Amino acid sequence: LSAFSQKLSFWSSRNTDFKSGARVFFLCATCVFCCLFFITNGTILFFLCSKPALSHCPRYVLLFNLVLADTILIAQAETLYLLASFQIRISYSLCAALAMVSFMTVQISPYTLIFMSLERCVAVCFPFRHSAVVTLRNTFISIFLIWTFSFANILTRILLLLEVPFRDLATLQMHRFCDNVGMVLTPKSKVFDVASAYFLFLFSSLIISASFVAVVVAARAASSDKASTDKAKKTLLLHMFQLFLNLVSTLNMAFFTAIAGSGDQWLVGKFFVVVYILVILSPRCVSSLTYGLRDPNLRPLLLSRLCCSVCVRLGPVKLHLTLQKTDKV
Repeated sequence: LSAFSQKLSFWSSRNTDFKSGARVFFLCATCVFCCLFFITNGTILFFLCSKPALSHCPRYVLLFNLVLADTILIAQAETLYLLASFQIRISYSLCAALAMVSFMTVQISPYTLIFMSLERCVAVCFPFRHSAVVTLRNTFISIFLIWTFSFANILTRILLLLEVPFRDLATLQMHRFCDNVGMVLTPKSKVFDVASAYFLFLFSSLIISASFVAVVVAARAASSDKASTDKAKKTLLLHMFQLFLNLVSTLNMAFFTAIAGSGDQWLVGKFFVVVYILVILSPRCVSSLTYGLRDPNLRPLLLSRLCCSVCVRLGPVKLHLTLQKTDKV
């Protein structure tokens, strides 16, 4: 019996060491991926702000808004993950503030994709009216509307949170780790959360699909400039793919919460880390990578900063950006 107890204690300690090592490994992995995504998104944001030819172009202003929202969401998600990893429990008020940041940026991305798709549709279907319709002023109005609609969604969530009797609680310190699902506390909040998510993504899918159909029809009717319409179709398909990734990353938390109560909690936690990297963090870097590598004005800038100078020998980068060229990209 004494020998058995010693073996049991030995394997228990080995199991504890293994779990501790795995925890450190996954924590380092998420931090590395998060830093890479921050560097990529930060590089794109820097060039979009620093280059006048890009910062005064409506298309790149919309791209800046999309990448900015994704970067804020990455920062919020990593903050919640680090709090959970170090087993830090915060107050309901602070958790609500962090969750509202996530809810708001999740709304901004699909709305921005809608306006980016409409901009491509106008460029292909109405090329002679594109410069009059898609102006810098109208673009800033569109961004203002995007943030206004997103803030209205947050205001509704705050009003629903006020129905929770926090004053009856013994303490405002949370008994669980902070996450977005943890702030959906009432039945009305759950209904609103599901309804707003499905409405937003169905509405976005319809607009982007209609834009794609319009571009396809215009491409068949046009006798020239096939390359421009083909690029526009690929861009709209990319927008649809981004919208699908946003939908998956938005709804995965509810799915994970539903299965978290079954099975080994340690394995479920490690599975969540993998889901966190692949489903939450990675889609938020898609915009920077795809547009940065596809766009002829951003590609040399992105490669010259992100790649080693030994591997990528680029000379001085010159921007030849005109409105007519931008319309054809």
